[in-house]
Amino acid sequence: MNADDLAVVVFAFHEAENVPAVLGEIHRWLRSRSAVAELVFVDDGSTDATLARAREVLAGDAHATAFSLGANRGIGGALKAGVATSTRRWVTFLPADGQIPPEELDVLLAAAADDDVDVVFSVYRGRDDGLHRKVMSAGVRGLIRAVHGVEMRSDGPYLFRRELFHPRQLAPDSFFLNFEFPIRAARLGLRTREVTITCVPRRAGQSKSAGWRTIYRVGRDLLALKARLWRER
Repeated sequence: MNADDLAVVVFAFHEAENVPAVLGEIHRWLRSRSAVAELVFVDDGSTDATLARAREVLAGDAHATAFSLGANRGIGGALKAGVATSTRRWVTFLPADGQIPPEELDVLLAAAADDDVDVVFSVYRGRDDGLHRKVMSAGVRGLIRAVHGVEMRSDGPYLFRRELFHPRQLAPDSFFLNFEFPIRAARLGLRTREVTITCVPRRAGQSKSAGWRTIYRVGRDLLALKARLWRER
């Protein structure tokens, strides 16, 4: 793939403290690869200065845009809005918390360099978020395997051909979308690759997606997805 064909979606919710440094790094990384690649910043309904800070960083760049969803929809909703706004052939994404250094996207781009792949998934190298996160992760993967018969190997951002991502088909606005898309990719037999990337502690603030109720919500969403896939047949 050519970096000119890339769009990077960056999403944030109440990340005003992180945006100037994190988005600035992503912007510089992207421009060092291409002058015309797209950067789409999606503010997921923040009530702080997240959007204003993003617009300051991206001011003057004709191939970058920043907008707000108006209300908090969730990571899935922000990603769908970003993909719908993008126009490039390939799309990937990053959170605005600084946990994924933008240079790690080079690993995903390299895996798609021969253009013989549809989706590149990423898993984290040696990430240690504590025992409770490991237990939740194992529980979620077990549920996915039990309900859909899929071995989930996707932790972080993925790179995909935009025409394969259908925002209207992907119902979840929550983090569950990042489970649903890989499940659908496996069921469709898409050409996929897996790479390993580094994940570091967030720059500031706290995660908005962690919690013990995650396993319950994922289980509920997995059953709802199974019903939707049955109706789509």
